[in-house]
Amino acid sequence: MTHSEENYLKTIFHLGRNGKGPVSTNAIAEQMETKPSSVTDMVKKLSDKGLVNYKKYQGVSLTPVGTKTALSIIRKHRLWEVFLVKKLHFTWDEVHEVAEQLEHIKSEKLIDQLDELLEFPKFDPHGDPIPTKNGEFTEPKKQLLSQLPISSQGVCVGVKDSSATFLKFLDRNKIALGNLIEIMDKEEFDDSLHIKVDGEKMHISHQIASNLYVKPNEL
Repeated sequence: MTHSEENYLKTIFHLGRNGKGPVSTNAIAEQMETKPSSVTDMVKKLSDKGLVNYKKYQGVSLTPVGTKTALSIIRKHRLWEVFLVKKLHFTWDEVHEVAEQLEHIKSEKLIDQLDELLEFPKFDPHGDPIPTKNGEFTEPKKQLLSQLPISSQGVCVGVKDSSATFLKFLDRNKIALGNLIEIMDKEEFDDSLHIKVDGEKMHISHQIASNLYVKPNEL
């Protein structure tokens, strides 16, 4: 498979909410930053290889083989992100682009040994689950911080926006995975939040709260 084909499978998997639903070619084109006609051409190629199901106007979904392939790519990507952070001391805003290149390495033995070296991590540096070699993974119970009521609290377990700019913002404000976040108050005007992060008070916008996943204490 080409790198482009692998990237398409990964994109379809994510857009289809973990490969479970059909997605439109327009949605794929927007995500891949390409023309819908180019997407249609690629989808037809993937369909010929038995990796996707495609019918005009009905969307695109992964076949079992396509899902397995997508999960393998995602597993490699997230393991490399863990390696870059834990072993090479990259920051979490630096690893995505490098992992995008490393995820296309074909050697299964290398990836299995990488998994063992890292002591079989279950989550990447951004809180996303890492599939096992058999393609199994469990999504953590989580909610967006913006959805929690006042006076509730939870542990930060992931980010919705993994862009470098957002991750750098979190670093500057000392917000990281594992932090206990408590909602003190919400502004009626713009839904911005007054919060405590491990006891430190701060004020964050609704946009920021809408990109932070927490595991509420009651879950």
